[in-house]
Amino acid sequence: MNDLNLLFIMPDQLRPDFLSCYGADFIETPNIDSIADQGVLYENAYSTSPVCVAARHNLLTGLNSIRTGVLGNGQFLRPDYNECGMHTWPELIESAGYRSAAIGKMHFYPWDASMGFHDRVVCEDKRWLYIEDDYFEYLDQRGLRKLHGDEHHGYHENKGAVVHQHSFSDSWDYFVGAEAAKYIHSYEDSQPFAMMVGLPGPHCPYDPSSEYADYFNPEDMPKAIPEVLDDHPLLTLQNIQGNKRPWNGVDYSEFTDHQKAKIRAHYAGLVKQIDHIIGEIIKALNDQGKLDKTVIIFSSDHGDYLGDHNLIGKGHFFESSCHIPLIVRLPDGEKKGTNTDLVALGDITPTMLRMAGVSPPNYMDFQPLPSLGIETDKRDYLYGMMGGGWMCFDGRWKLCKYLTGEHLLFDLYEDPAEQNNLLKRNDSGVVYQRLDSALTTEIMRSVEASHRDKVVYDSDLSGDIAFGKKGWKRPYPNSLLN
Repeated sequence: MNDLNLLFIMPDQLRPDFLSCYGADFIETPNIDSIADQGVLYENAYSTSPVCVAARHNLLTGLNSIRTGVLGNGQFLRPDYNECGMHTWPELIESAGYRSAAIGKMHFYPWDASMGFHDRVVCEDKRWLYIEDDYFEYLDQRGLRKLHGDEHHGYHENKGAVVHQHSFSDSWDYFVGAEAAKYIHSYEDSQPFAMMVGLPGPHCPYDPSSEYADYFNPEDMPKAIPEVLDDHPLLTLQNIQGNKRPWNGVDYSEFTDHQKAKIRAHYAGLVKQIDHIIGEIIKALNDQGKLDKTVIIFSSDHGDYLGDHNLIGKGHFFESSCHIPLIVRLPDGEKKGTNTDLVALGDITPTMLRMAGVSPPNYMDFQPLPSLGIETDKRDYLYGMMGGGWMCFDGRWKLCKYLTGEHLLFDLYEDPAEQNNLLKRNDSGVVYQRLDSALTTEIMRSVEASHRDKVVYDSDLSGDIAFGKKGWKRPYPNSLLN
């Protein structure tokens, strides 16, 4: 299949229940739906590290977050990752003759690092206003600049829900979509391309352009899931304190139903903008005769609470935060149906490699997606890993353990809104022990593997003559490969 183009489109902070192909009845997303109508829609897809940078490193490397050491937004791969035997997917896919491109938000440090991509057009995070990326230059040529949310009317009282001052054609997402379409239109290389498109929206601020700001009535939005007051007060406090920081500057100590509804309406407006942009990218493929030569993968790095559990943003293992959309359209455009297996965002990486004709390295933690004609295993558990929490989920029972000391266990068959923490009952022991045992085993395995660079030897040195000589030096760093 290595003559196929690969296109991976990833909006930032998009939850599946705001897409009509996932059952939302208050919004129509026909262009995203068209991918699902001609492909595989994964109902049980999860981001196992639901914050921006950590999730992207799962994708970049095919490793879980303990293995990469990137457990939050303030961490990044060590600079000598290649010497440790680690390779990014664009580096690996090059061996199959692909030209790779990264268009939009990638969240690299430094922001203009290539990380193996041949081509880059950079439009970084909506909160990073001082990055002089390609979008900065685009705005500057028009006498415009990036704007903080608090430069807009009603930002604080509406908890981040505003109408952006820039027109849709000058928005973050439009710029990225236009650059992706331009790349497709101008691509004349004999090599197939592997392109990742990172849309900065619908991440907060909830700032649709005026063309989309009144598209949805707050009263028509689905209600936020209530908070169970004694379940996670410390997580809630952390969420409030984190959002008070200058990047956001919004105080969610008081968060009314009206404010949540307005945020949801503005978020839906951003989703509607993104659906339009997806349509333009698909049109570019069709216009260039590339649609039936391209695998399209659509997903997101994590979701957004939008007031669920009285929280905002992401960063925990509630469904609103870690449940993601994931859709794959193969070039034949034939409907492959809906898949209900447990799959992870990181599974996209070995899937793309296999589709390119590259064998995923045996050190990867993720596996190819099912229902695509690729041999893969059905997993028993998904493991979530972040700096502040762990998760073990078997598709029904979900165990979450947080650094705050707050532990939660939910039965999603009986309690999909995660309102009944079963650890408050005395009859959850068997389930808890099974999940906790599986989680502990995986964490231990990952911790040991994450220190592979410090390994001195894999076999006994007692019979090694060279080791006994003065001046012996151990290999450093040691490779991920055994």
